[in-house]
Parts: sequence; C-alpha cells; structure tokens
Amino acid sequence: MEKILVLTDPHIVPDGQRIIGIDPAQRLEDALSHALRTHPDASCLVLTGDLTHHGTAEEYKRLAAILAKVPIPVHMTLGNHDRRATFYEVFPSAAKQDGFANAIVPLKDATLVLLDTLDDPQTRARAHIGYVCDTRLRWLERTLAQHERVILAMHHHPAPVHFPGMDRIALENGQEVLDIARRSGAVAQMIFGHIHRTISGQMGGIPFSVFKSPAHQMPMDMQGTKSSSSVAEPGAYGIICVAADSIVVHTEDFDLNSAIHEDSHSA
Repeated sequence: MEKILVLTDPHIVPDGQRIIGIDPAQRLEDALSHALRTHPDASCLVLTGDLTHHGTAEEYKRLAAILAKVPIPVHMTLGNHDRRATFYEVFPSAAKQDGFANAIVPLKDATLVLLDTLDDPQTRARAHIGYVCDTRLRWLERTLAQHERVILAMHHHPAPVHFPGMDRIALENGQEVLDIARRSGAVAQMIFGHIHRTISGQMGGIPFSVFKSPAHQMPMDMQGTKSSSSVAEPGAYGIICVAADSIVVHTEDFDLNSAIHEDSHSA
C-alpha cells in the first residue's frame, strides 16, 4: 500500500496578515508537521490549488520556504486564487505541460494526474470560476488514454455538490472533463479542493473526495449563495491509500485534541 498526502487551499498570505484571525502559513506548517510525523511512510505530497491568497511573489516565496522543509516529493497544481506566471517565477522547476500546471506522477499501483483548472485569462466577470481550455482538454484525453488506473486531482469541482455559493464558481466546463474521464475508463478516483469542506460521493459514476483547507473552512450552508463566507473550524489534510485492489481516502482534522484514551469506547 502506498500513501499520498493531500493538502488543498492553504491560502498563504504575506507575513503578519491573517484570514478570519487565522495565520494560514502557521496552519500549513502545523498540518505538514502532523502529516509527516504520523505518516512518515508517505511517498509524496500533493497540493491542489489556491496555494496563495493573492497570487503574489511574496506569498509564493513564503510557501516555498515552508515546502523546502518537506522531505518527500511535492506536486502542485493551481486554483482560482493563484497566478500562473508568478507561480512559475518562484517555482521554475514545477511541472508544466503545454504551459499549464498539469502533471503526471507514477505511483506503484496507479498514476496521479494533476489538471490545472485556473481560468486563463482571468477576467472580472469570471472571477474564481474554473475553466479547462481545449489545450488542456486534449492533454487530459491523451494522458488518460495512456494509463489504466488514474487518480485525477484538480482544484475546481466539475459537477454540483449542492452548496449553491460554491457551485456558482465551480468548473464551468466540468461536464466536458467528466465526459473525457468517463470515456477513458481509466479514472478510479477524483480529488478536488476549492470548497473547504469534507465531501465525498460520485460524479459521472466516478468516486470523488473533497478536502478541507488547513486554514479556514466553508460553512455547512446548503441554501446560501455566498462563496466568500468562512468559519474557523479545524484544519485538515487528506491521506490516500493506494493498493492494487483498492483506493481508500481518509481525512485528518489535525488541530483537534488527538490524545488517545484507551477503553473510552468498545468496537
């Protein structure tokens, strides 16, 4: 069995700034410390976008300093708060396919495929909505055709999760992505960020998991239309366990009191 650590939406801000009273950089360091301590056998770390809050070089440099301490390979793609050109200025060696933050990561019993869903160019009218251009769609189609068992990771969700506010800024052409994934027959699991909540289910018959941010979370609001509301719930990261006959997805709220009390319950 192979373990993959997943972090999404760290939203790094400049030193001294906070989001609803939370220091995202400190939360990311806490998440990484917990994940690497409790899962020292993890083979890599995946970050699925919204790496920074404003997409500035200062923020990416702060992220780079944190990730420099991670002893396992790190793979990243981008979200709506990111800026592609600035990201590559600070991370020039990050994966790039046809100019986008797409990546192919071989695993022992599967292949991890990262798809860049950052709209390009971004406009005020399309702020925060994801979009996958024809170049990326064709890349995805070719890539899935070359692999038999894929975990597809991207920032935006391609179909509704019944949070009206977040569904308004989902992947605009998500159905095209789902159609490609379904036709390929290769996608065994999808993982997303963007929503800042723990969600699982199926889209187009394909299992998916969404993870919370290590920093701030989206309220559990299935009626409201806002996408900018946040609550100071515990931060989290994901653990994907990949074996020849299974893919199991866990989520860990790392800043809860995790003291273990024996005999407190019985199985």
